[in-house]
Amino acid sequence: MSGSRWRALILNERDPRHPKAGGAEVHVAEIFGRLAARGHEVVLASSSFPGAPARERVQGLDVRRLAALPAYYPRAAAACARDTRAGRFDVVVECLNKLPFLSPLYAHVPVLGLCHHLFGDAAFLQVSWPVAATVFAVEKLVPRVFRHSRFAVISESTRDDLVARGVDASRIEVHHPGIRWPDEPPQPYATRARRIVYVGRLERYKNVDVLLRALAALALRFPDAELVVVGQGADRARLARLAGELGVAARVRFTGFIDDRERDRLLASSRVCACASAKEGWGLTVIESNALGTPNVASDAPGLRDSVRHGETGFLVPVGDVAGFADRIGALFADDALAARMSVAAQAFARRFEWERAADQMEAAVCLAQKEG
Repeated sequence: MSGSRWRALILNERDPRHPKAGGAEVHVAEIFGRLAARGHEVVLASSSFPGAPARERVQGLDVRRLAALPAYYPRAAAACARDTRAGRFDVVVECLNKLPFLSPLYAHVPVLGLCHHLFGDAAFLQVSWPVAATVFAVEKLVPRVFRHSRFAVISESTRDDLVARGVDASRIEVHHPGIRWPDEPPQPYATRARRIVYVGRLERYKNVDVLLRALAALALRFPDAELVVVGQGADRARLARLAGELGVAARVRFTGFIDDRERDRLLASSRVCACASAKEGWGLTVIESNALGTPNVASDAPGLRDSVRHGETGFLVPVGDVAGFADRIGALFADDALAARMSVAAQAFARRFEWERAADQMEAAVCLAQKEG
């Protein structure tokens, strides 16, 4: 921990209360809320959304909602330039998980890049072609613009991606996220329902359709198999239609948003948590489900290959491989001894990840960024 206090401006498109907030927003709030409690001043400059006040205290963060998209990005840049020039902040923390802000071009203080993930080609799976092309092009500028900045990243995959793009590996630190340890006790594995749970946004690049197709492949072998999809997003209507076309609509439940306690009860009584996404920054829900003794079947994709230990806490399957997902999920449905071993290993693995430790690492990284700046 540092003995000095600093003032940080965080640039992140969404704050924890944004309707589309996800794992990146959880990470920022958990880390910097703790650092604010230690006496540091933390201001989060985010976009606005209907019904939200322009300024609000959220989990210890001073959230300032600057504008709705697309006006948000130019206003964030202007505010960053103005406030850092005026000496209101000691450091800028730019969150790299959507459109990069490229803040080293205009910030008058050191910048720490907090990189959850860069999209690369995956941007074209999520948003319209013009938006995806813009994100893809701006990401190409990151290595040059941030050449004098340090990075904190949440997985080895994200580190490797930055290095492959030309970022100096010596300027990158890997900080794994922590988890909130659940109150819900895991149920004995043999008593659990043959249920697959997906937790996350419903976007095309998340490939939830792969899980629907895997469920259809498992239906004859396991008449009681079901899939619960926890989350909301733009792809929900398409996925619901696909469930009907595959003849598994009666086996699929879309819950929308549910609170943490209900989600934990669901995971603690299910045999598999699954994620077929083409790319993740880390896989926070993987570790959260591990804490409840639930193994994962996930894509062998950036981020997920770091949070799933293949053959120990779950299985990794090639991206988009429906037969592979069906085979690995079926193994966990059929082999109680195998699944029980993975359940125990998953809980042990989850205990490695603590928010306080992650906050310590971030505090040190911010101090180092200031010193080198």
